[in-house]
Amino acid sequence: MRDRFGAVLTASMSVLSVEAVIGTIALIVWEQTQESPGLPYNALGIIFLIVLAPFIAVAGAALGALLSVGVVMPLLVVAGWLGRRFPGREAWWWVPVLAAAGTAPPALAVSALVEAGPLAGSGGWLAATAAVAITALVARRLLLPDRPWLSGGAMFGWVALYGTLAVVTVGVLGVIGLYAGIGYEPPRLSTERVAGTWSDGKGGTLVLTADGRATATRIETFGLDDSFDPVVHECTGTGTWEYDPGTGPWSQEVGVSFDDCSMDTWKVFGSPEHPKLFVYIGDPDSWDLYILRRRG
Repeated sequence: MRDRFGAVLTASMSVLSVEAVIGTIALIVWEQTQESPGLPYNALGIIFLIVLAPFIAVAGAALGALLSVGVVMPLLVVAGWLGRRFPGREAWWWVPVLAAAGTAPPALAVSALVEAGPLAGSGGWLAATAAVAITALVARRLLLPDRPWLSGGAMFGWVALYGTLAVVTVGVLGVIGLYAGIGYEPPRLSTERVAGTWSDGKGGTLVLTADGRATATRIETFGLDDSFDPVVHECTGTGTWEYDPGTGPWSQEVGVSFDDCSMDTWKVFGSPEHPKLFVYIGDPDSWDLYILRRRG
């Protein structure tokens, strides 16, 4: 009995680990399709991630064990009991049914907490259902009396093999999709499209006319004090501007010059229907942005 418990625990934790890697790849690809500015490469964050990797692995293993003991194993017990009681024999389809029912309340709570739409909420629920159901179905294989006995180590080997293939497949498909153009890129602007009124939504406006004149009203500019904290100033005045298309959509810039205040070069993101201009607030690695939206 103890060997069977260990085998089921090993299988469950192994599948959850594979699903975590696949989910991470899918999340990264999904983020690449969302509207976002071209934020700077944060090397320090990558270094921290490498340093913390062993601790993340230990925390992940602990979480996998907790989910296996607290979710997967009880689900298998209840599914087996329901199968024997109603159809008269264990039926695999009780596993996804119970997984769907069990993940619905937390998925609904998370959707309400993050104010996700119905489509996003349903997608999260289906993803959670699939993750739990697949893990439980793989572990269930070890509990079937009419199947050859597999040890936890043997099951781990099979999960590692097929899991690696699944991870590589998902990764390749993600790279192909991004290469094919599903990833986000800023709208391509022009001098004519940049000309107009831009607002920060807080009373600040930047008016750029087609002849190269610029008028700022309470537009915020940013510097750093001795402690490297952002210092905000308001710019009101007239000056000039020009649009630089750069070498591609990510390198577009709008330069604005004023006699009475210093202003950083604006970069472009948003959508073709709703373009945006932004500058970094303080240290670019902080990812804080000051955004202007096209009015009208």
